[in-house]
Amino acid sequence: MALNLARYWWALALRGTAAIIFGIIALFWPPAAIAVLVAIFGAYALVDGIFNLIAAVRAGRSGQRWGALVFEGIVSLLVGLLTLFFPRVTALALVLLVGAWSLVTGIAELVAAIKLRRLIEHEWLLALAGVLSIAFGILLFISPLIGAIAIAIWIGAYCLVFGALLVGLALRLRSWAARQQETHIPAGPVPRPA
Repeated sequence: MALNLARYWWALALRGTAAIIFGIIALFWPPAAIAVLVAIFGAYALVDGIFNLIAAVRAGRSGQRWGALVFEGIVSLLVGLLTLFFPRVTALALVLLVGAWSLVTGIAELVAAIKLRRLIEHEWLLALAGVLSIAFGILLFISPLIGAIAIAIWIGAYCLVFGALLVGLALRLRSWAARQQETHIPAGPVPRPA
């Protein structure tokens, strides 16, 4: 596996560079990053729908069940089209989904902190995490635009770090592969079997 990764080190470097570029865009132009994320999701949903429909046709030809694949394909196509034609609605739905997740998580953390208060010290840390999660969820529901920008900035920071790590790994794999080639070069022509 390491040799395969090393052979295609440039693909990791490209992937890392793309992540860094997207990270910079997300940090300095969050609305553009949101638009890119929505467009990528829409394109992904369309491609996923097409592949599901192709799989359904192939399954039908080979006598396998195909109904679920057709359903999933149609839903993916519809979601992809809606996303591409109504990107603001998709961005808003994403922010509200994260907000709902944050509220539910925060409530669960508060409940867990209350139950744990008799068993461990410093359960207030979990309670504080719960309060912060709830506050973040409420903020996203009250002001989804600010929430979307905050999410884009966090994604941008993640992409910068992730991309830098991938580029670093790619460069290390490249030098490792070069050392491997130097140590395994045959001294002369390889004899052919008779």
